Amino acid sequence: MALLEVKNLSVRFARHDGAPVDAVQGVSFSLDSGRTLGIVGESGSGKSQSVMALLGLIASNGTVSGEASYRGQDLLKLNARELNRIRGDRIAMIFQDPMTSLNPFLTIERQMTEALQLHRQMSRREARRRAIDVLDSVRIPDAARRIGMYPHEFSGGMRQRVMIAMALLCEPDILIADEPTTALDVTVQAQIIELLRELNRERGTAIILITHDMGVVAGLCDDVMVMYAGRTVEHASARTLFAAPSHPYTAGLLHALPRLTDEGDAPLRTIAGNPPLPGMAGAGCAFAPRCPYAGDVCRVERPALQVFEGGARACHKSPAEIAGLRIGAQA
Repeated sequence: MALLEVKNLSVRFARHDGAPVDAVQGVSFSLDSGRTLGIVGESGSGKSQSVMALLGLIASNGTVSGEASYRGQDLLKLNARELNRIRGDRIAMIFQDPMTSLNPFLTIERQMTEALQLHRQMSRREARRRAIDVLDSVRIPDAARRIGMYPHEFSGGMRQRVMIAMALLCEPDILIADEPTTALDVTVQAQIIELLRELNRERGTAIILITHDMGVVAGLCDDVMVMYAGRTVEHASARTLFAAPSHPYTAGLLHALPRLTDEGDAPLRTIAGNPPLPGMAGAGCAFAPRCPYAGDVCRVERPALQVFEGGARACHKSPAEIAGLRIGAQA
């Protein structure tokens, strides 16, 4: 039995004029203990909203439907009090921006010990000791002294490590990392990815990694779900997806990656056009306006997500046709 089983998850927001906007539509995935799932796609594809919905963190004008079973409990049916026993404890999240996710008016100690006192009923002294140990484990130097500092006294990379430490305080079963390397330089990015890899390998923590960086996915994830315009367009093991993408959008993302074998003056490849605004995808395949291989059927009929051996895909073209495609025009 999967640790987390999500079925037909949808998120809808009501605009000020009352018209609905479907941000996530019919997303399904599962996560086993010790596995890492990457959710990728361009900005606005519904990646973050999918996991925010699981934890009851969407905006007040949003509604969620579907199922999200964690150890036999449907997270979507729990009230706020019941969810509070799970989020931050059994399911923890590293939010996207450590600059704004940490309270600038509270010390790191106060922000860390609060979770332990709430979920583990520890005394202030016990919670402080535990917090220092976890800061040490994420390689914060001189943790016993720095725990008393404020967020502005840490660098961006150190703040991200503090966010990871806060998520690990209660030793969660599932760690959700939302763009954990955004705005960090490449050296710090590599350190954060290595840290997540160690947590997964040594502690058996299941990880959901939300990112637009396919290079990060290649280095960390076991499985990959590709989202576009709020829907899943491909889902496969990382090995399969990188070796043989079966959707034109996935192929475009992969071909847009810079390669060491390219000539120094070789232009980067891009996917022409822009993603549709939420709720504005139209009746056919949402990717059709940007796909040079789209046919008439693609523009009028939305492809269903078809499950096949080793994954799933939503495309009118066969995997054999996709294998020969090279999506992406040179910029």
